[in-house]
Order: sequence, then structure tokens, then C-alpha cells
Amino acid sequence: MPGFDEKQKYVPAEMGLAEAISRRWSPRAFADRRIAKEDLRRLFEAARWAPSSYNEQPWRFLVGMKGDPTYQGIFDSLTEFNQGWAKSASVLILTVARTEFSSNGKPNHHGLHDLGLATAMLMVQATHLGLHTHGMAGFDHAKARATFGIPPGYEMGAVIAVGYFGNPEDLAGGMKEREMAPRQRRPLEEIVLADWAKPAEL
Repeated sequence: MPGFDEKQKYVPAEMGLAEAISRRWSPRAFADRRIAKEDLRRLFEAARWAPSSYNEQPWRFLVGMKGDPTYQGIFDSLTEFNQGWAKSASVLILTVARTEFSSNGKPNHHGLHDLGLATAMLMVQATHLGLHTHGMAGFDHAKARATFGIPPGYEMGAVIAVGYFGNPEDLAGGMKEREMAPRQRRPLEEIVLADWAKPAEL
């Protein structure tokens, strides 16, 4: 598309990151193109092999493909803003974590952390396959819980849109400008510490 090169969203090559990490970003413009089921399965295989506390594997994923009831149920739980762009994504995923250990029923305080690890693995695998993902916090937890009958003892994490990159020109309401804007990250000195107010020497 004129005036926009997706490569401007990539992490600079001099950072030396793995390609699937350097090319991962979160667009809102998705193409009207279905994802092959074998590729979709690979996303969840990547998530399945994520590390977790005591190998509990607390993650659960509700996956909807455009046109099916699961997709519609997830979509209906989204905020109006997110519905405005997520409607073009081929797949919507609702991520859920079990909050108790299955072996003894004790609280698993790391369940959401481990769900995040599994979701990150899924996102990196998506990039490896030429797909894009975008995580959303803007959804109605109570509505999603009721829609899918999610029982107590499970907490929702996020909704993930998955698809092929589309055309930013199709976005409205200021989203096009945000889509094309340079990415920003905090400097390492702010997030990697030797003491609370002292950056680590890297």
C-alpha cells in the first residue's frame, strides 16, 4: 500500500533478535483471508509447549473462526472500539487460566503469568507463519463467562485477534495513523535493574 512499508514496524536488525520476534507487532488491519487449519493448529502447539509452574499448564483457549458461533460469542463480548477493527480478523481467541492447581486445589498465583507465556509463544509462532496477532483487554468478562459457561476457578486473560495483515487505509477513527506510527519501547535502563532505582550494567 502506498506510503506504508510494514518493515518499518520491525525491530532494527542491529538488535540481533530472532526473526519471529523482530517481525512481531500488533496491527489492527486484517485481510479477508482464512487461516489454514493446520497453521491454526501449529499456533496452539506452540502454546502447548510453553513453560508453567509445576507443569500445571493452566491455559485454556476458546477459538472461533469467522462465521462460527464461538467467533460471534467472543466478538459480542468486545468493546465497541475493538469491534470496529477486530471484525476483519479471521480468528478470535479468548484466553483463560485455571487459578487452582489440579493436584491439590491450592491457589495457583502464577496461572495468569503462565497463560501469558503460552500466549506469547502462540504470537511468535503466528509471526513465524506469516500471520499477525493483536491482544485485547477491552472485553466484557462477565458476558464472555456467561456465553461460554466458564466455571469458577478460571480467570480470563485477553482476547487475541489473528489473521493476515490487511490495508491500514481501511481503518477509521484515527486508527490508520496509529497503525502507521513508529513503535515505541521503554529503554532497557528503565526496565532492567540491579536495584529498584539502579539500572543493571548490560
